[in-house]
Amino acid sequence: MTSSSASPTTAQLPLAGSPAEGRKAPWLTHNQLFVLDVVMLTAVWGIAWSLRFEGLEWLSSSWREAASYHLMLAVPMWLGIMAAFRLYRRAWGMASVEELKAMMAAVFVAAIANVTLGVFLLPVLGLSPTRLPLSVISSHTMWSIVALTLPRFLARVWISHRRQRRDRTIQAPVLILGAGPSGRLTAREMLEHPAMGLRPIGYLDDDATKHNMQVGGLAVLGPVSELEERIRAYGVRHVIITMSSAPGAKIREIVRVCTAAGVEIRTMPQIGEIISGRIGVNQLRPVEIQDLLRRAPVQTDLGSVRRIVEGQTVLVTGAGGSIGSELCRQIARNAPAHLLLLGHGENSIFDIQQELRSSYPSVPLTCLITDIRDETRLDAIFSQFRPNTVFHAAAHKHVPLMEDNLAEAITNNVKGTRTLIDAAVRHDTPQFVLISSDKAVNPSSIMGATKRIAELLVQRAAVSTGRNYVSVRFGNVLGSRGSVVPTFLRQIRAGGPITITHPDMQRYFMTIPEAVQLVLQAAVLGKGGEVFVLDMGEPIKIVDLASDLIRLSGLRVGDDVEIHFTGLRPGEKLFEELSRDDESLQPTSHHTILCSRLGIPPAGVHAHVDALVQSAMRRDDDTVLRQRIAELVPEYIALGTTHPVARELTLVA
Repeated sequence: MTSSSASPTTAQLPLAGSPAEGRKAPWLTHNQLFVLDVVMLTAVWGIAWSLRFEGLEWLSSSWREAASYHLMLAVPMWLGIMAAFRLYRRAWGMASVEELKAMMAAVFVAAIANVTLGVFLLPVLGLSPTRLPLSVISSHTMWSIVALTLPRFLARVWISHRRQRRDRTIQAPVLILGAGPSGRLTAREMLEHPAMGLRPIGYLDDDATKHNMQVGGLAVLGPVSELEERIRAYGVRHVIITMSSAPGAKIREIVRVCTAAGVEIRTMPQIGEIISGRIGVNQLRPVEIQDLLRRAPVQTDLGSVRRIVEGQTVLVTGAGGSIGSELCRQIARNAPAHLLLLGHGENSIFDIQQELRSSYPSVPLTCLITDIRDETRLDAIFSQFRPNTVFHAAAHKHVPLMEDNLAEAITNNVKGTRTLIDAAVRHDTPQFVLISSDKAVNPSSIMGATKRIAELLVQRAAVSTGRNYVSVRFGNVLGSRGSVVPTFLRQIRAGGPITITHPDMQRYFMTIPEAVQLVLQAAVLGKGGEVFVLDMGEPIKIVDLASDLIRLSGLRVGDDVEIHFTGLRPGEKLFEELSRDDESLQPTSHHTILCSRLGIPPAGVHAHVDALVQSAMRRDDDTVLRQRIAELVPEYIALGTTHPVARELTLVA
């Protein structure tokens, strides 16, 4: 079952008695239901009077005329109130809590009106010598409520029962993980739409207070830890995860158990997916790698972010990249006065431009195809557009490639950043946010070292100008270009093997939206000179990530797809760090964001940067370039020396 086969929304379901229910529709049309109400209300009127007088003597008594007036007024009154509450426009064959609430409100109003009619109106209008007997009024009210509600909810019960029995023998048993609102919704969809071919047998939930209880007519069978046992006991063929807050470790264990048992696994969408429109509230989707790595999602102070973006001119460099394009999307949602998309690759800039024009037609966009190393061009851009905030996401980021292209890494990541900062300083740009990396901490690679130098440049500019110039560090971003997940998926599609440099390699991970929310929040939290870091939880072993992806592809590790270890590449570490030993990470007002305030870089840092950039532009020998980098970043270990981490890698390998 794919998401495309999920049941239709309530608005798309056929009304009871409509042609879509077929010839076997077991209920009435709305007109037939109205006629039935007339007959039933007339009948209970007669029952109420007959019970009061223990027979039909009232037909020849002094109450005959008053009873007749009561009938002529009470029945239209009840029908009118039912119509006023739109109860003849509801599909009672699929009645839910909303229909129950509407029915209760209608009969409550009708009951009060019926008492008022019998006690006050008939005597006042001279249609009865005195008020009607209270026994008649109460009996008539009670039986009218029963006559109107019982047929409607019998229809709901009957249709539900018929649907559950139909094709029951060919329905696959389903176990739902999570007995919360999402779990109940999932169970109800399957029960009401047997054509899906799925039959829920119960829930597993870690809330002990729900165990052995009934939720939506299904039993909570026990905790999630009993999944393997329950799959065997009930012959489960499908498992559906509805626990949106379950940590990645639990999801990974669920996937392992289901894969071993040959059970298909699906998950309910999270609220972010529903809001974005990517997935409907009633659709299931396959478990994705983000589910296996998830933790409590980053919650952004959207009001604060909107205040720094709304009505402002915002410049995003690297706007066509994974992070840059998502930055543009989230900024566009907050109504900037002008959004500037700067990038070197025209195709990627064109793609994000077309997407934003379609999704946010009211946001003014300007695309700027340029190289951030071009000082004259950048100066002209800042002079013309005067951006209030710069988000600097343009960079060379691939570690092994940059080890072979030192000069390009330096001129782009260092010279480009300095050129951009200088333009921002000259034109009084109040806010500047650098997208950095955890590889800038104790860097063992050229890419990491150049990012660390870029952080120093941002800090120095913040000190000299007193402006909100900050850096943001985060780990690997799932789904970004060239990241590990797309690479592994390509290798799986090719039949393997998956290549990993070392069995003990581990990394911090986050999703692209999380990374961008961190960047936007940093602009809000910053005062100037800080380095912000996301608390990303525990790092993930790359070999575990590869194994999970193989299982999610419906394959077995080793049997279908092998994992090969190739050895560490130049510049790589076994693990990344979020801060140096001499850095102190402090909490901020945002509970998942930490702040590092480093020592103020000396004013002479610019002289060293000038020397490094000039050396790179002359294409000096790599040894010279590495030595100049080490002068700026003492913790960087140049090629040919032994870094403490590098020594450990050599011994393990």
